[in-house]
Amino acid sequence: MSHVIIDINTQKDIITARQNARDMAKDMGFKLADQTRLATAISELTRNVIQYAVKGQCRISDASDDTYMRVKVAVEDHRPGIPDIEKAMTYGYSTGRGLGAGLPGSKSLVHEFHIESKPGYTKVTVSMKKKR
Repeated sequence: MSHVIIDINTQKDIITARQNARDMAKDMGFKLADQTRLATAISELTRNVIQYAVKGQCRISDASDDTYMRVKVAVEDHRPGIPDIEKAMTYGYSTGRGLGAGLPGSKSLVHEFHIESKPGYTKVTVSMKKKR
């Protein structure tokens, strides 16, 4: 399983994470639409890290198995956490100045989405998959 880890500290890191995810998906044979959807979700998730947690990490990996080609991306930070995940997943809800579409929008773009959060830790894992 190949992977890349990107520290998320600046706006430039958002672009690096986005491009790395797109490149891996392209190399694995994903169509342009899926590459773009994945890259957009990664942009949103890493932007949330910068906005709410200041810094974090993005791990992009080939998590393929015998049935599926899969690009898996985990974005995590060790800052405040999300007090109410259900509320945070509601379109229009924002604790910042955003539109409240980041997390629910990201979920709608990818095939698999999981979020875990507690005070001092948040991890959002997403993936795009396609049958072999």
